[in-house]
Amino acid sequence: MDDINYRTVASSRISITELMIPAYANFGGKIHGGILLSLMDKAAYACASKHAGGYCVTVSVDGVDFLAPVEVGELVSMEASVHYVGRTSMLVGISVTAENVMTEIRKHTNTSYFTMVAKGADDRPREVPGLVLETADEVRLFRERLKRRELKGRYKEELRELHRRIATEECADGLAGERCAVRLR
Repeated sequence: MDDINYRTVASSRISITELMIPAYANFGGKIHGGILLSLMDKAAYACASKHAGGYCVTVSVDGVDFLAPVEVGELVSMEASVHYVGRTSMLVGISVTAENVMTEIRKHTNTSYFTMVAKGADDRPREVPGLVLETADEVRLFRERLKRRELKGRYKEELRELHRRIATEECADGLAGERCAVRLR
């Protein structure tokens, strides 16, 4: 294994912390989810670019669940690391925490996964270094990504098959008891 073609998870791990200001808040006084997504995208870009040694783009975001609200005045920290690499893509895991600096209470607000692709000078995908897994946790995260990819593929195929099999009228019959009103014309 040659060091030029492989990089450790630790070599591209990054941490970004930002103060949440009133301009980031919605009418309820909580930080907009879009602000947090933008910060997570920046963290994913920084991490992926460090690993790839160049420009990267976001191609998908999986698993954005807002577990706890973020308040104005809190410090939001994002820890990002590469969990998996393909030929040109990387999965970057991001853990987000918010800290009230007055009470010193920290809360986990998000864990998200960004798929990033490295781009060359010709704007085409380019190969990224392999990933050196140094801990049992890094091995587990890499294996989980393989399983996630398999499950995501099966899920997409099942939805395509469902779409092919069921006509609109048949779909409507299966909605009894749901909070919707079907008024087909």
